[in-house]
Order: sequence, then structure tokens, then C-alpha cells
Amino acid sequence: MKRPKQYDETNADDRPGTALQVPSAKTLAIASVLALCGAVVILLTAVLPAEYGIDPLGIGRRLGFLAMSETAMSEPVPPPTGTVLAPVQQGNIALYPGPYKVDARTFVLGPYEYLEFKYHLAKDATMLFSWEATANVQHDFHGDRDGAKGDEATTSYDKQPRRKAEGSFTAPFSGIHGWYWENPGGESVTVKLTTAGFYTTAYEFHHDRTRYVRDVQSLTAIPASNRQSREGSQ
Repeated sequence: MKRPKQYDETNADDRPGTALQVPSAKTLAIASVLALCGAVVILLTAVLPAEYGIDPLGIGRRLGFLAMSETAMSEPVPPPTGTVLAPVQQGNIALYPGPYKVDARTFVLGPYEYLEFKYHLAKDATMLFSWEATANVQHDFHGDRDGAKGDEATTSYDKQPRRKAEGSFTAPFSGIHGWYWENPGGESVTVKLTTAGFYTTAYEFHHDRTRYVRDVQSLTAIPASNRQSREGSQ
């Protein structure tokens, strides 16, 4: 017959039903200090760069958090001059005062860099789009109202990590609408974008807070020989 385990009366830890030991004051103090240090690190490397554009250690830029605040602090883009391609609805058909545009771009994002590319669309104007990256990127498809500034002026339509997306878009308000791509890794990423729609001017915003106005063209501006060669290759 198996004998029951013998407990050493001098060792309280061997006794059945012994209560757990309460951490000492020294242990609690060390744990509290470590937790406080962790909170300070998060504040300096993530919260301050992302929310207020303050990056005392320079880590926020490397991790991509500083880009979030830099985007919010950008000056508003003035609406383009010239013909506004606003649709006039006639039943199931929307008629525009000018031709639709086509555009194709390739962007290279270095490690931890971001880029925004947006088109100006009038309210209810439509756009088709297709883009693909060589690796997953932080992504936010959003719009900014004409003349507005700050986070309250921005409306996000699709905000999640992606590698590609294809679809159509109808502008809920007049303003610039497009994509924010951020490279979260240490290797360069290439993003290819193709669009067609009733937009006018395109705008490009870089991680160093520079901006560029990009021309777009109508289908009729593409030489007929190029259009025929494209159609023949399909």
C-alpha cells in the first residue's frame, strides 16, 4: 500500500493549505517604480510624438508615431481653380461638366516613412481606384473638407493595415480625398496606384512635411497610338 506523503513540520511551504505569501513592501515598491518607468517610456516614445508632435528622444519618428501629429498639423489645401466637376443627377445618370481623369503613380517609402496622396473631388463626384504595395503598410483612406484644418476636418473611410485595395468611391463632401500609407518596417516599400474619376488636382504630402501639386490628365490627352497599343495588349 502506497504511503501518504510526509510533510516536514518545520517547513511551512510543505504543509497542505498554506496561504500564499504576501509580497513585501520592498517588492511592491520595485514593481511600482518599474511600472512608472514603463509609463514614462510610452509617454516619451508614443503618446507625445503621436498626439503633440513632441519627440525628445527621436524614437517617435523612427517608429512612425511622429507622422500622425505631422499629418494633423498640415495647413489646409485651397480648392483648385477652374471648372468644378460637380455631378448633376438625372435619374440613374450623373452628368459632369467635363471629362473624367486618369492617373497612375508609383511611390517608394523608406523605412518608417509615410506619404499621402489625395485628389480633389466635388461633392458626389466618383472615382475608381486600385493600389498595391510590396509589403503590408499602415493605411488610412480619408478625406479633408475644403479649407478646413485639424482632426475634426478629417473623415476616415477605411483605416487598417493593408497591402492592396480596389474599389470605387463617391465623395461625401467637396475636398481632397485619398490615401495615407506608412511603412512600419525597416525595408523600403513600393506602392503603385491607378485611378480614374471626376477629380481635378492631385496633392502629394511627404513625411518631411513637404507638399506637391500633381497634374492629372483626361483620357483625350493620352495620344491615340498609346491608347490603341493598350487596347491591343488587353
